[in-house]
Amino acid sequence: MSVKCAFLFPGQGSQAVGMGEDFFNNSDVAKEMIEAASERTGIDFKELLFTENDMLEKTEFTQPAILLVSAIAHRLFENEMPIKPVYALGHSLGEFSALTAVGALDAIDAVELVNLRGKLMAEACEGQDVGMLVSLGLDDETVEKLCEEQREQGKKVWPVNYNAQGQIVIAGIKSDLQELEPILKENKARRAMLLNMSVASHCPLLESATAPLEEKLEEVLRDEFTAPVVSNVTAEKYSTKAEALKLLPKQLVSPVLYKQSIAKFDDEVDCYVEFGHGGVLKGLNRKATKKPHFVVSDMQSLADAIEAVSKLG
Repeated sequence: MSVKCAFLFPGQGSQAVGMGEDFFNNSDVAKEMIEAASERTGIDFKELLFTENDMLEKTEFTQPAILLVSAIAHRLFENEMPIKPVYALGHSLGEFSALTAVGALDAIDAVELVNLRGKLMAEACEGQDVGMLVSLGLDDETVEKLCEEQREQGKKVWPVNYNAQGQIVIAGIKSDLQELEPILKENKARRAMLLNMSVASHCPLLESATAPLEEKLEEVLRDEFTAPVVSNVTAEKYSTKAEALKLLPKQLVSPVLYKQSIAKFDDEVDCYVEFGHGGVLKGLNRKATKKPHFVVSDMQSLADAIEAVSKLG
């Protein structure tokens, strides 16, 4: 096919009880992947994904659950439409899902890897009351300046997710974030609110997690990229194991340059296909691009996406 697609993968915050259940009920491939992931990790993914529970909000379980559903969605799409993307891009955790889509990680290895990533992140934040806060309506420079001023006063707050124009997530110590909240509003933020997060992602508080993550990455990454992946850290493409080994540990302590990545490579694609629950990235992309954006989250949306992409081709 001549259609040029970017494959997109969501991160934490996209999870919900019931995600992936329609795939499980209607696809042997999905059943096999869920069973294999459960056997590998000791996590009962049927219970985690399909029943009401408190575990899905804990980062060591959230991350493998989201990646597994994204990997299933991609596998089912690929089985029906074996097209190579121009590039794959994930938001935070989603970068690991992107690596599975281009062959640089086995899907079940990746589930085990991000289960470890979640544990390492939780351990790095242990004993500290950490959190994350979203700021809406302020430009990047204002948020960066306000955070820098707070750090000069000994506070621990960093801009960490550049999601969309006027939407930045800030991570750090929860009490420092609470003090920052009214300051953002005084500077005309449309909204500033704490998020339901148990870790402080993409900031220096996670430094202790980088070395053990790199060690596991060395073990499971493959130097077999069928397409490039866009790095959250640099907003540049990479396509080798050596590059991934440098970038992925750094991703833990560096901001996610999501909106910059979309802007930089939008001209290269005809459409976006997002794999996983929620359509979060479609929401972020609404103001950033006019290109069609399809979400594969269940069997019906899978069929719809395949039909839509086929027509573009």
